[in-house]
Amino acid sequence: MMVRGIGVVGCVVSALAVIGAAFPAAARDDGRYTDEPLHAWFDQLARGRGLCCSFADGFSIQDVDWDTQCERVGGRREQTEICRYRVRLYGEWLLVPENAVVTEPNKFGPAVVWPYTDTNGATQIRCFLPGAGA
Repeated sequence: MMVRGIGVVGCVVSALAVIGAAFPAAARDDGRYTDEPLHAWFDQLARGRGLCCSFADGFSIQDVDWDTQCERVGGRREQTEICRYRVRLYGEWLLVPENAVVTEPNKFGPAVVWPYTDTNGATQIRCFLPGAGA
């Protein structure tokens, strides 16, 4: 089954590669979330590059494991502050790419992250949904 050009199987397989060992209960959609009230909402979540897959492919993180990091850029006269989300996964802080941030309001509550492992074995962020209090 294809959803907007992203194979659901591909999403599940890549999610399993990253979180299968650490979060086995949330690594695949085995049907247990089918009757959850937010199931359809999670399945349609998208970021700048397309769908995030379902909640079963991501996992919620505690408030202490995500924040905003800001830096000042520009010359002496014209400085701009740029702020980006970052998440702590596997003991390491990772900057969330701007096009990975889900911008619609969080109906779930806690922050949710959809990580994957790239071809070099590094953890990347496919999607990030900030917590409802953000």
